[in-house]
Amino acid sequence: QVQLVESGGGLVQAGGSLRLSCAASGRTFSRYGMGWFRQAPGKEREFVAAISWNGGTTYYVDSVKGRFTISRDNAKDTVYLQMNSVKPEDTAVYHCAADDSGYGSSRYDKYEYWGQGTQVTVSS
Repeated sequence: QVQLVESGGGLVQAGGSLRLSCAASGRTFSRYGMGWFRQAPGKEREFVAAISWNGGTTYYVDSVKGRFTISRDNAKDTVYLQMNSVKPEDTAVYHCAADDSGYGSSRYDKYEYWGQGTQVTVSS
């Protein structure tokens, strides 16, 4: 089992920045691929970004490429999502997730563990 707790969400103006954090506890964090997903009201869960166990490979949905950066610090058991130039359409609850394969994926069904989420609201 691994427990995931997100933080760093909040209210930000369009064009601003936020950094989300996801702290892991339980099993060895460095073995897991990690992902960020988001879900807006009335919409399906959407893949945002993923990173492999050693940080060597990253993936992004097209709508955030060039604006968001996923990273991890295995010494701190934490994965981050740096969000720059945010837009109102980025408003959602953001969840981090852990993938036991270690690779990370854009498919939500590849992830075994999920955090409760943190709300991000972008005002126009």
